[in-house]
Amino acid sequence: MRKITAFVPVDLMERAQSLSGEGVTETLRRALERYAVSEWSRQMLDLQGRVDFSDFDLDALREDREFDAVGNVV
Repeated sequence: MRKITAFVPVDLMERAQSLSGEGVTETLRRALERYAVSEWSRQMLDLQGRVDFSDFDLDALREDREFDAVGNVV
């Protein structure tokens, strides 16, 4: 963990806390996690069409995994 000091507009923090139903720390943690996920998603979309998956053997990749009746990894 890292303790930080941040200057955040009061109305923005109040709206975010109202939406999350959490305190300051958990609200900021959620916001940072969502930012990280959205950035990762953007980077993955930038790769769209640039990766050739035809060289992968999906059956071989799945050999070490077990799946339930609906296809979820067990």
